[in-house]
Amino acid sequence: MKKIETKHAPAAVGAYSQGVLVNNTLYVSGQIPFIPETMTCISDDIKEQTLQSLKNVLAIVEAAGMKKENIVKCTVFMTNMSDFPLMNEVYGNFFKEHKPARAAVEVRRLPKDVMVEIDAIAIL
Repeated sequence: MKKIETKHAPAAVGAYSQGVLVNNTLYVSGQIPFIPETMTCISDDIKEQTLQSLKNVLAIVEAAGMKKENIVKCTVFMTNMSDFPLMNEVYGNFFKEHKPARAAVEVRRLPKDVMVEIDAIAIL
């Protein structure tokens, strides 16, 4: 097992790693829409929060030597499923023709009261 850490994603603020590489599989911890340099939320807009969360996921994937196309599964946690169409639009534009498996679930609350959190699994 190898811990993956990068300055291009928010620092882990708890007892977890940004990512863990086991053999050829990378497990990316849930990423909230924090700007890595400031450790603050990008905005209160679901589209901007979704894109920032995806950028944070990708930064960890790239730190492991992989690309967006290596991502095979994402889980999207949202505090309001009514925002699904907006989140899905940004998600679709981000991945384009590469379409990882995905689950999207509504949760009561997320860390730092953000609107979205996204985790991922990538295969080398």
